Amino acid sequence: MLKRIFKLFVELSGNKFFSAILVKTTTSKWSKYIIPLFVKVYKIDKDEMELHVSDYESLHLLFTRKLKSGSRQIASESNCLISPVDGMIRDFGRINDSSRFPVKNTEIDLREMLGLDEKAQKYKNGHYIIFYLSPQNYHRIHSPIKGNILSSWILGGVSYPVNNWGLKYGKRPLSTNFRLITEMESNYKDVAIVKVGALNVNSIHLTNETNTLQYGDELAYFSFGSTVILLIENENFSFSSHLKEETAIKYGEQIGGYLHDGGA
Repeated sequence: MLKRIFKLFVELSGNKFFSAILVKTTTSKWSKYIIPLFVKVYKIDKDEMELHVSDYESLHLLFTRKLKSGSRQIASESNCLISPVDGMIRDFGRINDSSRFPVKNTEIDLREMLGLDEKAQKYKNGHYIIFYLSPQNYHRIHSPIKGNILSSWILGGVSYPVNNWGLKYGKRPLSTNFRLITEMESNYKDVAIVKVGALNVNSIHLTNETNTLQYGDELAYFSFGSTVILLIENENFSFSSHLKEETAIKYGEQIGGYLHDGGA
């Protein structure tokens, strides 16, 4: 029962009152004493953490932890795309000449999500993949390609939960929640990395120190679990045959490849 109550408190992120309590609790020095329970409840792999469990001074620092060097193998074939996060694959597929398409119990509107018609038009006929990060996941976000950052922009305000209940009952959370969008270019056209907030404090933080990134370079982090959506401009992209919905993936794993040069 204690574990169930604990999980409910951690994952109840759509209400402003509970969000404020959660943030205050997780950043306090007293939250350090919750860490062993959190690690146990969410079955977090202690062996891959950069620090020992006892070295994290708050639950927030555990949420935003880094990994030991070498904990992930980063695919780096010149024509590949890699997962930018640890998480669950919620959905993926082709965007078929429309700015609206269904995803699970909600709908994505590219114009609404990206904020500009020209951006929405760019990704029509492209591809998408959605990753959900739960509280147990490593929360840092990495570059899915080798390329350059074109621009970053912020949209949205209130953030509804992005778990299954949130997708079913929220107000189109994937395209209306607070979101920080980074667009990158490579030799294979552009990719938009849409980082979707799930907590009303909207805690998404960019960390890249340069606009030129290699595969797997750190780009940002979430303070709490949320969602990342990749929009892939190139029509000549194919997802890896082993990908399946509702399965776990780790950052650095190849999620697909470009069939040939997609340059303009």
